[in-house]
Amino acid sequence: MLVVALDVGTSSARARVFDAAGRAQAGAEGHVAYEPTTSADGGVELHPDALMEAVASALDRCLAGAGARAGDVAAVGVSVFWHSLLALDGEGRPLTPVITWADTRAAAAALALRREHDERAIHARTGAPLHSAFFPAKLRWLQRARPEVFRRAATWCGFGEYLQAQLTGALSGSLSMASGTGLVDQARGRWDEMMMEAAGIAASTLPRIDDTATPGLRAPWASRWPALARVPWHPARGDGACSNVGSDCWGPGRIALNVGTSAALRVVLPEPLGPHAATPWGLWRYRIDSTRALVGGATSEGGNVPAWCRKVLALPTDEAALEQAIAAVPPDGHHLTALPFFAGERSPGWRPEARAAVAGLSLDTGPVEMTRALLEAVAFRLAEIYDRLRPLAAAGHLVMGSGGALGHSSAWAQIITDALGVPIALGTDAEASARGAALLALEALGQPPPPEPVPARVLQPDPATHARYRAARSRQSRLYESIVGNRISGPVATP
Repeated sequence: MLVVALDVGTSSARARVFDAAGRAQAGAEGHVAYEPTTSADGGVELHPDALMEAVASALDRCLAGAGARAGDVAAVGVSVFWHSLLALDGEGRPLTPVITWADTRAAAAALALRREHDERAIHARTGAPLHSAFFPAKLRWLQRARPEVFRRAATWCGFGEYLQAQLTGALSGSLSMASGTGLVDQARGRWDEMMMEAAGIAASTLPRIDDTATPGLRAPWASRWPALARVPWHPARGDGACSNVGSDCWGPGRIALNVGTSAALRVVLPEPLGPHAATPWGLWRYRIDSTRALVGGATSEGGNVPAWCRKVLALPTDEAALEQAIAAVPPDGHHLTALPFFAGERSPGWRPEARAAVAGLSLDTGPVEMTRALLEAVAFRLAEIYDRLRPLAAAGHLVMGSGGALGHSSAWAQIITDALGVPIALGTDAEASARGAALLALEALGQPPPPEPVPARVLQPDPATHARYRAARSRQSRLYESIVGNRISGPVATP
């Protein structure tokens, strides 16, 4: 038995074939890269039809590589990036680009919502703060910035729901994807009336929440991929949920650390719908399904930070030489304090208007020192999240690291390990989201989860470096307070 996994991220679409044990099949994969369109006012968008073409091309290549094995595919699982917003007209045609999680144009709308509402109560109910990444602020912004689009919109959804509708004809979405909008009552698993009213929309304009797989494809996709035409297509789940599962972090005994374009720390909690413990402030709470919650924190910075450094700073062009140069700088030995908010801040402060800063520059500061300082700065933000998440995990838990950014830089992986102050086991599969989508599809077919693997490589923290980093984190906190300021939470008077 085989399954196909689709993994649609903010920078590429992947399709891979996995066997019943969750092992990727050699040669049976497709990968298509793309880049979001950015604008000076904070816009970060993707074109929905271009995304569809990328998904289709990835599937074409995957099935071509699978050859005769495609006939053994029993289901399709899907992972899609959380928090995207797309407006559709009455015919299901896009009225807007796909507005991604990284888009910060709704920062002022988020601030207005915080002035009007008790954010802590909303966070307790929906698992999400009032931030530009989520639907309430994005919809408020669209209502003011593009009123004609807002009036014409018949449906508000994410790319996962649009993909489902295009391929199968079913305009519905999983509880996992819905939980990442900031519009879902987490205890009831339904759209939240108060937040819909705050966003200015009705429940009739949102997709039906349904975790049921659809029985197959509609034309013309059925004829394009006959091997997949009559197999169950599972609705997209959030990429973070799939990444945890794909990293073999199914429960509270393992915290997943993923460093890709952005970064996150997450833990799965066995939690059926209903009343639940309060989510620590600074973290979010989403769903894998109706029986499992996912609690964690995500940063807007990850691999995009070293990518910016390579693009802007005069760094060595040879990757091996650059890695050695970064490793040669002593921990916090650059005399710099940095905030890495190139795309605004998500966890733990949730300040979308925050921007990157580097303090302490001198005539002696070079590009390698700046790069090391920014890498450490990201690690410090992850340590802030870990400190909040640790009490929710089981005693003696293991942190499992995955993601392309960790795999490409052993120096950065060690920096993060020393910042957290705990061992980090590095996974072998950089495509954890695709594997997670496959494992969840296999679970729906009755296949038990594979046994938790014994990590092949575990990084150990250096106690002296961890102590040095704790002092550096205090400096970063002071810089944060002086530049970004205290977080506004709860209703306040409008000036």
